[in-house]
Amino acid sequence: MSFFEHARRDFLATTAGGIGALALGSMLHADGLLEDTSRPLNPLAPRQPHFPARAKRCIFIFLAGAPSQIDLLDPKPELVRRDGQMLPESISAGVRLAFTNAKTARLKGSPRRFTRHGECGTEFSDRLPHIATCADDIAVVRSMHTDEFNHHPAQLMMNSGVGRLGRPSVGAWVTYGLGSISQELPGYVVLSAGSGSSGGTSNWTSGFLPSTYRGISFRNQGEPLLNLQNPAGVSRDDQRDSLAAIRELNRQRLELTNDSGISERIAAYELAFRMQAVAPELIDLSNETQQTLDAYGVARAEPENQRYRGYTGNAHAAFGRNCLLARRLVERGVRFVNLYHASWDHHDGLDKDLKYNSSVVDQPVAALLKDLKQRGLLKDTLVVFTGEFGRTPLADTHEGKGQQPGRDHHPYAFSLWMAGGGVKGGQVVGRTDEIGWAPVEDAVHINDFHATLLHLFGLDHLRLSKRFGGFDIRLTNVGGSVVEKLIA
Repeated sequence: MSFFEHARRDFLATTAGGIGALALGSMLHADGLLEDTSRPLNPLAPRQPHFPARAKRCIFIFLAGAPSQIDLLDPKPELVRRDGQMLPESISAGVRLAFTNAKTARLKGSPRRFTRHGECGTEFSDRLPHIATCADDIAVVRSMHTDEFNHHPAQLMMNSGVGRLGRPSVGAWVTYGLGSISQELPGYVVLSAGSGSSGGTSNWTSGFLPSTYRGISFRNQGEPLLNLQNPAGVSRDDQRDSLAAIRELNRQRLELTNDSGISERIAAYELAFRMQAVAPELIDLSNETQQTLDAYGVARAEPENQRYRGYTGNAHAAFGRNCLLARRLVERGVRFVNLYHASWDHHDGLDKDLKYNSSVVDQPVAALLKDLKQRGLLKDTLVVFTGEFGRTPLADTHEGKGQQPGRDHHPYAFSLWMAGGGVKGGQVVGRTDEIGWAPVEDAVHINDFHATLLHLFGLDHLRLSKRFGGFDIRLTNVGGSVVEKLIA
C-alpha cells in the first residue's frame, strides 16, 4: 500500500461520520475486508494471500538455547581429523564470541556418527534416529547465519526479523496477513516444554500490530487457559446475555469513533466465549488411539539422572503431548503453532546434555511429521525445526572450570530444517566450510528464511507491512530474498 493510500485511509478512519464513514466502509467492502458495513470488522477473518499459497498453516518448533548443528545436522569429518588444533589466524582475527577466546580455543570434532537416510541420502546424526526416517520429506539448510550472538537478541531475530524488542513475531505477521481459519480457537497458539526460553513472551509478541495477532500461550494439561470456565453460579446463557450487552455498547462506540481497537475487543470477547466450548475437547486425548499416544511418547518417563541442562522432570512427556496437540490445533484451523523447548545452551557437558535433549524431541517430532503426512495435512502444513544460532567448532571449556567441553554461541553458521507446506524435501541447501565455521555456498540469512516462509504462505515479504513510526515496517526488515531452491 502506498503512502498516499495510507494517508487517505487514516483520514477517512478518523472522520467520525458522514461521507468519511461511508467512504471508509465502501473501501473496506471493495477490498473484501467488510461484507456488511453495519457490522464491525473481525480482525481474524480469513484474507486472501498475495498469490496462490502452498502452505495454509505452520508448526514452528523452536529449540531455545541453540542446538549444535555440528553434532546433529552438518557432519564435518575434516573437523574430526583436526580435533585439538588451533583455529587458523585467518579466521580468528576479529572474531567475537560470547565466552570463548577464538585465538586460544582449540577445534573440537564431533564424536557423533552420521549416516545417510532415505532415497535422498541426507546425513543425520545418530542423535536423531527417528527424524532421520523422514529424510525424504525434509529440506536441511546448512548455511544459515544471523547477526546476533547472545540468546535473547538472537531469539528475537529468529522470531521477529531483528534483534531488538518491539517487533511482531513471524506468527503474528502470518496471522495478520491471512487471518485465521478457525472460528473457535486463536489464530496463533504457543506451547512450551523444558526450562523456558531466554526471550520468553517477547518471542511471540504482536509488537506494534494489534494484540489480536499475538501468540496465545496454552497449557497442555488442565484448562488450556486460566479462567476459561465460568465462575460458580454463572450459566452459559447468563454469560451470552452479558456479552451481547457489552457487544452492543462496543458497537455504539465503534460507530462514534471508527476505532479499530474496538473491533478487536469485540472479536476477542466473542472468541473467548466460543473457546469455552471447544478448548477442553482440544486437550482431551481420550479419543486418540493408543498407537498414536505411544508414537508421540506422551507418557514417556524421564531419565533417573537429573543433572541435565533444562531438566524439569517432565520434558519428555510434555513435549510429546505438545507435538500431538500441535497436530490437533492445525486440524482445527489454527494458523500458526509455536512449540518451544529449552534449553539447548550446551557450553559444557555437550555429549551428555545433547543426548538428553535430542531424546526429548526426536521421537515426537518424527511422529508429528508421519501423522501429518498420513492424514494428508503435511502437503499444506509447514514444519520448521530450528534454534536461534549455532554452536562453534571450537571447544568451550567455560573458562577452565573443570566441566566436560561444550560449544559456544556461533552466529556465523548454523542449520535448520523445513518440511511440508510446499517445501522441496529430500535435499540439503547450502554448505559450510570444512570445519563448519561459515557458509561457502548458498548462504541464507534469517531475513531470507523469513521471506521464504512468507512466500510459501502466498505472501510477498515486500508487500506485507505495517506503517509504524512513520515507516512501513516488515518482517524481513530491509533485506530478505526468497530461497528458490526450497520451493517445490
